[in-house]
Amino acid sequence: MEGGGRPSATQAVLLAASTAITALLYSVYRQKARVARGLEGARKVRLDGDLRAVLLEAPGRCVPYAVIEGVVRSVKETLSSQFVESCKGVVQRLTLQEHKMVWNRTTHLWNDYEKIIHQRTNTTPFDLVPDEDGAGVTVRVMKPLEAAELSLETVYEKFHPSVQSFTDVIGHYISGERPKGIQETEQMLKVGTALTGVGELVLDNATIKLQPPKQGMPYYLSSLDFESLLQKQESSVRFWKILTVVSGFATCAVLFFLLRKQYRHHRERQHLRQMQEEFRQAQERLMNTEGGEILKNACVVCLSSTKSCVFLECGHVCSCHDCYQALPNPKKCPICRQGITRVVPLYNS
Repeated sequence: MEGGGRPSATQAVLLAASTAITALLYSVYRQKARVARGLEGARKVRLDGDLRAVLLEAPGRCVPYAVIEGVVRSVKETLSSQFVESCKGVVQRLTLQEHKMVWNRTTHLWNDYEKIIHQRTNTTPFDLVPDEDGAGVTVRVMKPLEAAELSLETVYEKFHPSVQSFTDVIGHYISGERPKGIQETEQMLKVGTALTGVGELVLDNATIKLQPPKQGMPYYLSSLDFESLLQKQESSVRFWKILTVVSGFATCAVLFFLLRKQYRHHRERQHLRQMQEEFRQAQERLMNTEGGEILKNACVVCLSSTKSCVFLECGHVCSCHDCYQALPNPKKCPICRQGITRVVPLYNS
């Protein structure tokens, strides 16, 4: 604590940072909880012959947030894997990722560093169809790349290590960067994959469409079943809740520490004022008694010896040398309680 009982700059910054982190974590927790509640309240519809009738009866031929499960089927030509034969899909993502070691000048360690240097995603229109063959109901999936969770399967992955000469190695140590290689990855949403779609279900003319919801809720195209997807979101909510509670306790602990320091400082100042008032009253009583002129220069501690010490830096003359020696360490002025850095003898002529 600084003079006057105010928190130091470091303590104030610590309290402000702890409060800000708690507020941020609470905001994320509330967002996650809202998503989990919305997902739990989503309407489950079956991909069968009654789906069109359900949408016709819904307001605006639309279910704002619906859950539907089906199997991926391409509308037009499918996408073929560039590396795996007979692998067909409707979403294809090709990624080139650079791996290297970077020298950290602070910790003096080599750290792994990854960077995507090229990524391309190809899509083709696709539908969700029932597991059973023969049903004529399909749901067209719109804007799949906007899904918060798009389940892509890694069908090909290969790491190409860097070939380095001795000169290259020396140059890398000087520059602080050591290339490890390039990782090539292909991910696909394959035809026949079972998907759980969560979004806005709308009947547009003769086409049933699943598209991103307009309520700000997330759009899902997940290979998990609905119960597993819901449990995953609830686990995320519990994780952020625990972080928020821990951060909140830390903030309360910092605040309690500062308030306790301030309270102790306030009590100390009250005690000091009480002692000063007692000294003043005692001196007034002594001055009013016979021989008060002699006791005017008496030590305020023992009231018998003559004052003989000047306390620095406060400048008070209130104690004899023996009482100064008897003060507990660290020595403080009996009048103002300021620390004594130096004592100058006082000589009375």
